[in-house]
Order: sequence, then C-alpha cells, then structure tokens
Amino acid sequence: MSSHGSSNTGSKTQTGTASAITTPANAGLGEDKPKAFDAQGAIGKQFTEQGALGGMAQKIGGPLNKEGMIGKQFTTEGGIGGSVQNSMGGTKGRSN
Repeated sequence: MSSHGSSNTGSKTQTGTASAITTPANAGLGEDKPKAFDAQGAIGKQFTEQGALGGMAQKIGGPLNKEGMIGKQFTTEGGIGGSVQNSMGGTKGRSN
C-alpha cells in the first residue's frame, strides 16, 4: 500500500470563530428578540392572520376579517392592535 499524503480531514475553507456559524443551538443569539405582545412575539403573533386567533377570525370572516369593522382594529395599524404594538411591542434588546 502506498500513501500519497492525503487525509480524510478535508479542507478548512471557512474562517472566523465557531460562533460565526449558525446552528440550531445558537440561532437567534445576539439578535433583538420581539417582546411577547409584539406582532412577532409569542402572544402578539397569535393575533396575526397566520396565528391561531387571527387565523380563526379570518376563517369566520365578515366583521372579524382583518379588513372588517372589528378585525381591522386588531392589526398593528388599528386602534387596539396599534396601541398594543406601541406600548408593549418592540424588541427586548440583544439576547446572549
């Protein structure tokens, strides 16, 4: 058998620190996290048309539709949703 100096380690083409590589364990680290009532937060997103509550309102439709008399009040531009977004929305700052 002859060995030609090849190795199984492969070439290391990436540079930088390990923290520069995004994995499920470090995904979101160093990013601003939405507050719970923000439109993207744990509670607020339930009221969007993709969320559990907002999605059900869309299915019911009529005045509960996001364009309807009641539903439009819960959007981030609406009277209720806008107030919640302004007072309790936004981000928490950087996560570590």
